[in-house]
Amino acid sequence: MNMIELKKDFHNLIDSIDNENILVSFYDIIKSKTVTKDGQLWGRLDKKEQEELLIAFEESENPDNLIDNDVMRKKHRKWL
Repeated sequence: MNMIELKKDFHNLIDSIDNENILVSFYDIIKSKTVTKDGQLWGRLDKKEQEELLIAFEESENPDNLIDNDVMRKKHRKWL
C-alpha cells in the first residue's frame, strides 16, 4: 500500500466513525505521534525510571523471563 492509498483509506475510516469518543481518541493518538520527537519520552523519565526500564529491557532478552502471548490472553481475558 503506498502513501496515497494509505491516506485515502485512513480518511475513509475516519469518515465511517460516528462515535465522537472514538474520534477524539484517534485524534489524540495521531496528534501525540506527530508532536512527540524521538527521545522525548526518555527525557521525561527520572534517573531511577530510566534505570528500571533498561533493566526490564535486559531481562526481556532472556526467553526464560517471557510469558507466552496465549497464556497472557487467557489470564487477562476479562479485560480484553
